[in-house]
Amino acid sequence: MKLPAPPSEKSFASPLHHPRVATVVGRWLGVAVVVCLLTGLYSHFQQDTPGWLHIPSRPASLYRVTQGLHVLSGTIAVPLLLAKLWTVYPKLFAKPPWPPSRQALATIVERLSILVLVSALALELFIGFLNTLQWYPWPFPFRQTHYALAWIIIGALLVHLAVKLPLIRAHWRRTSVERKPDSLPPAITGLTRRGLFRTIAGAAALVGITSAGQSVTALGPIAVLAPRKPNVGPQGLPVNRTAEAAGVTGIDANWRFTVMAPRPLTYTLDELRQLPQSRSDVPIACVEGWSQAARWEGVRIRDLLALAGAPTNSRVRVVSMEKAGFYATSELPAEFAADPLTLLALRLNGDELALDHGFPARIIAPNRPGVLQTKWVHRLEVI
Repeated sequence: MKLPAPPSEKSFASPLHHPRVATVVGRWLGVAVVVCLLTGLYSHFQQDTPGWLHIPSRPASLYRVTQGLHVLSGTIAVPLLLAKLWTVYPKLFAKPPWPPSRQALATIVERLSILVLVSALALELFIGFLNTLQWYPWPFPFRQTHYALAWIIIGALLVHLAVKLPLIRAHWRRTSVERKPDSLPPAITGLTRRGLFRTIAGAAALVGITSAGQSVTALGPIAVLAPRKPNVGPQGLPVNRTAEAAGVTGIDANWRFTVMAPRPLTYTLDELRQLPQSRSDVPIACVEGWSQAARWEGVRIRDLLALAGAPTNSRVRVVSMEKAGFYATSELPAEFAADPLTLLALRLNGDELALDHGFPARIIAPNRPGVLQTKWVHRLEVI
């Protein structure tokens, strides 16, 4: 029995697989990838700030916007990536020229760059999506892997663009022939190129609108694809890490809050409540993309540092009662410690902090990821 011949590029004669279509969809995907990369780098450097980089504490809601865009652009990239692959997959069946030549070498480099790019991008979007669900069915650390994959994607993308640049330039704009509606035959399905573009754009927009509600309050009622409802949880805020998971059961009469500084300070909870209290209307914004506005009340960190005789522009290490975990401690850069919106928060939305929200005290600072808003704080150390 004779086996059927393997598929060839001629098997996919539809004009929807034209380089012009691939170029247009590639532009859209490129915008989503660039936005996702830049906002992801901002989040990464918030948590691992190099010495040469200065991250401001204002605007107070900047991280809420950037991380919302990060997750949104990554979500939108999923249908765009699938559409891009669909437009170009006939090329995968094309045989490289033989015997070996410069053209053959370019084809091999192109295929390898596609393999690396698609594999890394698919894995990046997959683990990023699972991160929004807080599900980690793998042994490797998510954040470090996510960061490394981003650079692999960028490297493979640059190689791919360098190889395909002549083709991209040739089809970046519509030609005079393509402007004529009847110049090219429609696909077998009857779907035109314009119809395909509208379908792809509509799918990306639908996915975005129905998932953006976890960070855009106005879209909350239709956020059927959003993994989190930002107003659902104790005191109107979600909880990522509960007190039980952190091994924190509360405090007793011997609990003390301390500030390690030139003039060390020690307070009971009642004494903290007697200090001058301030209010900050600062959103809590999570790396998973959700965010929610909140009203916090407590003692300004800069007031505590002044009472303790800390030097101006001091950095502060924040220590939690949590016994283990990646974020049992955090560091407040000098600008954040000095910002009047940065509090040792004792109350949330008018009530004493719930245990899952960090009772008896937690850090709240403007323009910071939620993982750095340390809960169950019992000590500050002036660096």
